[in-house]
Amino acid sequence: MFTVYILESQKNGRWYIGHTEHMQERLLLHNAGRVRSSAAHIPYVIVHQEMYEMRSTAIAREMQIKRSGIIRKAIKNRLQREKNTAPSSNG
Repeated sequence: MFTVYILESQKNGRWYIGHTEHMQERLLLHNAGRVRSSAAHIPYVIVHQEMYEMRSTAIAREMQIKRSGIIRKAIKNRLQREKNTAPSSNG
């Protein structure tokens, strides 16, 4: 399975969008600063994932998310709604 993912920098909120076959390993590489394009913004957390059986489908979806401000905004809005409706952990 291939994962299309969005990481959010805990440092400044910047998003990194990518795809991988090994999500946890990829996250470790990002947070170790071993991905040049994301190194300046570590640490990252996973905020969105989509699973695909074929790499070509995952790549197409990654490109769709990267190219479309409308799609990124829809994902951001959904994440915000989920954050606002999540049960509070402070009691």
